[in-house]
Amino acid sequence: MSSPGTENVVIVGAGIIGVATAYHLSLLSPTTTIHLVEAAPTLFHSASGKAAGFLARGWFAPASAALGALSFDLHRKLAAEHGGGKAWAYSPSTAYSISDAQAPESAERGEDWLFQGTSRALMAGGGAQQRSGAPEWLAVGRAGETSGVEKISDPSGTAQVDPLLLSQFLLDQARSRGVQLHHPATPTGVVTSPSNALTGLTIRTADGAEQTLPCDSLILTAGVWTPRVFSTLFPSSSTRLPITQLSGYSLVLRSPHWAEDPYTDDSPRTSHAAFTTDPAAGFSPEIFSRASGDIYLAGLNTTDVPVADVGAHVVPEPREIARLKDVAKKMLGTEQLDILSEGLCHRPVMPTGMPLLTALSEHQTGVVGKVWVSSGHGPWGISMSLGTGLVLAEMALGKAPSADVSQLCL
Repeated sequence: MSSPGTENVVIVGAGIIGVATAYHLSLLSPTTTIHLVEAAPTLFHSASGKAAGFLARGWFAPASAALGALSFDLHRKLAAEHGGGKAWAYSPSTAYSISDAQAPESAERGEDWLFQGTSRALMAGGGAQQRSGAPEWLAVGRAGETSGVEKISDPSGTAQVDPLLLSQFLLDQARSRGVQLHHPATPTGVVTSPSNALTGLTIRTADGAEQTLPCDSLILTAGVWTPRVFSTLFPSSSTRLPITQLSGYSLVLRSPHWAEDPYTDDSPRTSHAAFTTDPAAGFSPEIFSRASGDIYLAGLNTTDVPVADVGAHVVPEPREIARLKDVAKKMLGTEQLDILSEGLCHRPVMPTGMPLLTALSEHQTGVVGKVWVSSGHGPWGISMSLGTGLVLAEMALGKAPSADVSQLCL
């Protein structure tokens, strides 16, 4: 129970956006009672635990550029203060664009690559920097090829993390400061006063019991499930959140050409990101090395996989995983690959390709109260997580946000 006069904030959705919000809110306002509600039986079961973990500072459209830069700087600061190199495999990264000679040139920029299947290297600020050799854990690097290889970002503007480890760290830190986690628990409705003011949130726990959490401020960060949560909590509202899914297949693997970092000092080695074009593959592969010794391969996306209930196990299509394995062997130049995991996760996207981060009005919800929503980050959820969490926390406390997100609204 909260003390009389204490502000009660409920965050629905304990993915990386939700736990980052709880982390910052508990730092900024230690006296605020914070509840974190997650319906999935397994924490970080979707993109928050299965994404690439690539971070960029300046690869964003103008509307989200300030948020992207803020987030990148917060990632670097957090890692420096808490040993992120060891704790969640934070490392500076050098990014490359590797193009096939048969691939058509594209001058398109903006966020359309999300839905067209092209490489997000198109968003690298300033375009290609210089012709360069690729890292030697890639086949083209060991072959000494430079044709079609361009360095598009250096460690000052890109980095890498293990998103699952980062998510767990943020949650552990938040809980150590008193944030209450309700898991698994499904939000079932809001409670209002006779004057229609928001006063509580009802949840159903795993044993079927109903519980009411005091709630003065409500923050929705449920990823691709956010529209369903909104409709459940505000059934009379005519507002619809236009968030859909961009599902992505991935592999996490080990190669003899990229060994685990022994962490002999406090300066993590530089990891790498390679954004490629491969007409034979039929998609634009993205491959990332991590300081942990893992290699992450993705880029094979689809909008055809339906979104089941939150927490439902999603089984990757074997034929699509086989395509990724073929690309891995080609790009890494070896058959000696240890496949650690095969993944398929839903990433929330907006029609604009940019995230949603906004307050919802009484007209939109049908109740009097403070409600915020953030979702739709697409493949940039990990990169933008810390800035999104900070801005949401600041908004909930009535503070000026640290980044201009005025265009990230409905």
